Amino acid sequence: MPSLSALVDNFNDGTLGPEWGNSYGGTTETGGRARVPCTTGYAGCQTAYSWTLAGATLYVQVPTVPVASTATEAYCGVMIQSATAGTRVGFIINAVTGLLRCKSETGYYDPDSVDITYSAVDHRWLRIREDGTSLYWDTSPDGSTWTNRRTLATPPWVLTETDALALDMSSHRDAGTDDYAEYDCVNTLADGAVWDADATLGAEGGLTAAAAPVTVISIDLTADGSLSTLAPVITAMADSALGAESDLTAESVGQDRTDIDFTIGRPIPGWAVSGPWR
Repeated sequence: MPSLSALVDNFNDGTLGPEWGNSYGGTTETGGRARVPCTTGYAGCQTAYSWTLAGATLYVQVPTVPVASTATEAYCGVMIQSATAGTRVGFIINAVTGLLRCKSETGYYDPDSVDITYSAVDHRWLRIREDGTSLYWDTSPDGSTWTNRRTLATPPWVLTETDALALDMSSHRDAGTDDYAEYDCVNTLADGAVWDADATLGAEGGLTAAAAPVTVISIDLTADGSLSTLAPVITAMADSALGAESDLTAESVGQDRTDIDFTIGRPIPGWAVSGPWR
């Protein structure tokens, strides 16, 4: 069953979602808020009758409330509606009397309503919650720090009407200048927006590379273990001229066999012998 704790909207996408399908009277999503006209008609930002309050928590920011102007009745309210018309619980901010009213109505009436002087600062956030036995009405200036304003035994219809309740954030006046109430941040403190859009991408012909900074950090490293020192090997290269020395000795005796061999003997008769032989 859909608990009211699961209803979440910060109204930042520009369009009321389908969960607010019962909205009426010209309610819009404007400027990141649900804007509900405050006119002599009736207007509200309302869900379908498909939610459950039993065991649930519902909180909302009310940043803008109507101005009384010349009205005798001008208000805005955060009410959880039963399937039975006029049976409901929640808050009414009365711009004419300046009261914040914590109400549990039957037939649109609560004789025991708890009323406090309204403060736009202290009561900017409103919360109603149920814990199985009791209902609690709380207020907060910031959505985080809460003050309890009323506690009541849970009405039977809250426990029996599961998947049958509606949240109605409304506004109305009986006279005076038209204005509006605004509601925001239902069950969320996150007010950021995500926007979807179509875009045409163009490619540039030139790409420029930006220099990236590099940070060098000095650190001390500790090594475990022993390190062996290797003896360096030195290789020397040098140019050298090689020279060969030799002693040449000429023999004074013996045959000269350098080029031609001669046989030397005594002269043979019949030959003419010239010097040095005689």
